[in-house]
Amino acid sequence: MMLYHGSYTVVEKPDLSYSRRRTDFGKGFYLTPLKAQAESWAGRFLRERGSAAVSMYAFLPNPNDKLPAETNILEFDTHSLEWLDFITACRLGKPVDADWDLVIGGVANDKVFDTLQLYFDKLIGAEEAIGRLMYNKPNFQYCFKSQALIDGYLEYEDSEVLA
Repeated sequence: MMLYHGSYTVVEKPDLSYSRRRTDFGKGFYLTPLKAQAESWAGRFLRERGSAAVSMYAFLPNPNDKLPAETNILEFDTHSLEWLDFITACRLGKPVDADWDLVIGGVANDKVFDTLQLYFDKLIGAEEAIGRLMYNKPNFQYCFKSQALIDGYLEYEDSEVLA
């Protein structure tokens, strides 16, 4: 599977020590299967810094690759109450229940963030927030939270510098 990362620079060797904490799924290396989503992430850096790149990686690059059975994966298929609670905790810097190696789920993009902000500010409840979000098709992201998982199962392929 090909995954994409949008940044201010080419990232050949992802290093979790450069990750920010208060993001959708907390500290981790974020990728998406949607190249347009990665280009959107990189576009923010292009506007702010004048440079940006989309780096491409093969996840499980060999046909016989499988993640170890003990890999701790959390996956959100849709915008749900569990997803909302997890995003809220991570964005507020609160600890989450487990040490996940990989979290997969919807991006809290600008369309979603307006609803999240109303929820964070306690202007709407969880059920209303989920009701509003169910009309937004999630753009999925993969948050790699384990350096061992990155080093063993994510292979850098190429990058495109955006101008």
